Amino acid sequence: MRALLLVILGLAVGAMGATSALSALRQGTPFHDGVMAVMQHHMGVLQANVRAKQCDAKGSASHLARLRETAGDIREAFPDMEPAFAQADDGLLKALDRAVAATPGTCEALAVALKPVGDACQSCHQRFR
Repeated sequence: MRALLLVILGLAVGAMGATSALSALRQGTPFHDGVMAVMQHHMGVLQANVRAKQCDAKGSASHLARLRETAGDIREAFPDMEPAFAQADDGLLKALDRAVAATPGTCEALAVALKPVGDACQSCHQRFR
C-alpha cells in the first residue's frame, strides 16, 4: 500500500513539475520586449558616443541602420496595436529614415539627427506604456 501511494505521489509531483517547465519554456522572452531592448541598445550607444564626443560616421551609420531595421519590426511585435500607436510608429520610422539619410559625420550632426528619434520614442513611451 505504501509503495502504491509513493508511486501516485511521484506521478503527481512529476506532472506538476513538467507542467511548470513547459509553461516556462513556452513563455520565453516576448518578442516585443526583445525589439524594444535592441532599439534601446542602439539608441544608447549613439547617445553615449555623442556625450563622449566620439562619433565616427561609419559606426553611427551602422547603429542608425540597425535601429531603423529593428524599428521596422514594431508592427509585428505589437500585432494588436491601436491606430494611434500605429501613427506613432510611423512618426518614429520617418524620423529614423531622416536620420539615416542625413548620414551624420560629426557629433553635432548626430545629436541633431537623434533628437527627433528620441522625441518620437519618448512621446510613445509616455502615451502607451
